[in-house]
Amino acid sequence: MKEISNSELVVLQQLWQHSPLTSSEVVDALEKSHDMHEKMVKTLLNRLVKKQAVSFEKQGRVYHYSPLIAEQDYTVKESLSFVDRMFAGKLTPLVAGFAQKNKLSAEDVAELQTLLDDWQKEQK
Repeated sequence: MKEISNSELVVLQQLWQHSPLTSSEVVDALEKSHDMHEKMVKTLLNRLVKKQAVSFEKQGRVYHYSPLIAEQDYTVKESLSFVDRMFAGKLTPLVAGFAQKNKLSAEDVAELQTLLDDWQKEQK
């Protein structure tokens, strides 16, 4: 998968939430929420098509865009890439940093504990 820029990611997120969408629908949504202009959005859609992250279907004179990349697949790939780059592939320093800065809520800790418990059961 080719790298997705932050601006392209905004477009992709819109498509993950509501697809298929016409280019006009994407433009309308992103003009309001991100102050992106029509030409910029259409350029980003074209880049995403070239990167094979988004597909389109032409219906008459209107193009309908849909993501080719699942949101969860993209999130996992980017998360692993971040951990590899910043923490040499180790999760402990990342979680420790959040814990030391009091950025983990009780809910976060409970969710992490559940994930660890589930992982331990799968390992047996």
